[in-house]
Amino acid sequence: MLRLTDIQLPLDHPESAIKAAILQKLAITESELVNFSIFRRSYDARKKSAIVLIYTLDVETTKNDQLLNQFSGTANIGTTPDTSYKFVTHAEGTDFKRPVVIGFGPCGLFVALILAQMGFRPIVLERGKEVRERTKDTWGLWRKRELQAESNVQFGEGGAGTFSDGKLWSQIKDPKHYGRKVLTEFVKAGAPSEIMYVSKPHIGTFRLVKMIEEMRTNIEALGGEIRFQQKVTDFDIQNGNMCGLTINDTEYLPASHVVLAIGHSARDTFELVHQRGIYIEAKPFSIGFRIEHPQSLIDQARFGSNAGNKILGSADYKLVHHAKNGRSVYSFCMCPGGTVVAAASEPGRVVTNGMSQYSRNERNANSAIVVGITPADYPEHVLAGIDLQRKLESLAYELGGSNYNAPGQLVGDFLAKRPSTEIGSVIPSYQPGITLCDLAAALPAYAIDAIREALPAFDKQIKGFAMNDAIITGVETRTSSPIRIKRNDDNLQSVNTHGLYPAGEGAGYAGGILSAAIDGIKVAEAVALSIQNARS
Repeated sequence: MLRLTDIQLPLDHPESAIKAAILQKLAITESELVNFSIFRRSYDARKKSAIVLIYTLDVETTKNDQLLNQFSGTANIGTTPDTSYKFVTHAEGTDFKRPVVIGFGPCGLFVALILAQMGFRPIVLERGKEVRERTKDTWGLWRKRELQAESNVQFGEGGAGTFSDGKLWSQIKDPKHYGRKVLTEFVKAGAPSEIMYVSKPHIGTFRLVKMIEEMRTNIEALGGEIRFQQKVTDFDIQNGNMCGLTINDTEYLPASHVVLAIGHSARDTFELVHQRGIYIEAKPFSIGFRIEHPQSLIDQARFGSNAGNKILGSADYKLVHHAKNGRSVYSFCMCPGGTVVAAASEPGRVVTNGMSQYSRNERNANSAIVVGITPADYPEHVLAGIDLQRKLESLAYELGGSNYNAPGQLVGDFLAKRPSTEIGSVIPSYQPGITLCDLAAALPAYAIDAIREALPAFDKQIKGFAMNDAIITGVETRTSSPIRIKRNDDNLQSVNTHGLYPAGEGAGYAGGILSAAIDGIKVAEAVALSIQNARS
């Protein structure tokens, strides 16, 4: 097939315009066009009065070879690359120790799925509950202020990404098209087919729940085993080799190939990893607040008179500011038409995150506005980043009234350095509720100074961003893992523990659903090849 890129058409073009553009681009007749499909569709909204859609198309004609020769060296016309997934091996027989996957978030899910599809019958240990029970527990915090320490936004089937916008894009390099495999499996499990071609695909929480259940059923049908409420409480490591695991302090499970896909909030497991001598190091992460605006304001700023267009949907944004004090401030995990959610996983602490449904039709847009920090800001020891997170989350709990309310402040008051006393036109979406205060006490002074400088700068890019009534809610601390469980580049095993495969966001090798899933595929391949090589 032929791959045509950068095909630009008006936002309101008729369906027939795509075919017409192909015929014109290739200078062929309609009878010579066999079929075509959309590989990707994005948009250019830099000129709001003339927003264009940009297509990448895969085209089949009656004279592909002739056209390839004719347009050889021509920009935007070439051969369609093979993006199909190819398994690196398949299990032979059953005389091998089954691989174990710790954690069933996006990374662990794809480790287990790929291993199962290759015939290795993985065992998955998930400390939380299955996704529907977990959803009930999560709503328990949002509606009743009841936190379940092992079943919440962070822990349970689907991982933290289940209660998010369900974003499925990443800026990581993907030469083997693993991301295409991820999207294909999601569509098979019930995701809308458009995620295969839109430039910034998303799913939303409710759809993710059903998809995760379908993928779990698939893994089990292929011989995999998913065990819920199974917390790993010790590692059996002998002479630098992984030998087994203790589960819930009682059961011992022999294991020589263990994938550690625990997510960025498994702090007790991080501590256990460190105690057992598995090599880890501190890494940078970010801290800040959630900010909410009317979604209509963002739509108008980004799309002008085209705001509300069905194809464009709810507008998003990506903002960066380099502050005078040397700190970078940026938007993170922007959720169009969504809500700010309580994301704590430990009692007596408040954490915020953002979530959207597939429709993205809630009244507010929200995003984290965060400040980058490095181990130089928490140099005490390798786990000091966790100490800092806990300190800020405990302080937010106190500022919110010690009842899982989050501390909040109007942007105008934040910039004027005065406490807020009443809500303005933007109604905060965080549940169970917010307590107005002065958020200057919620973060280190360098972070507050940088955010105060950044908000007016962002207002120059999105008019109204620093509006008086926009609401900020604290705190956002789980942007990424504060540690990295270092692994070898070649076999993806821990640098000092043979048979242990650190993976995904918690290990410091991903950031978001898609990149975590892709890392899961890579690690599954490494595990499968190691098992096969050990038997040969």
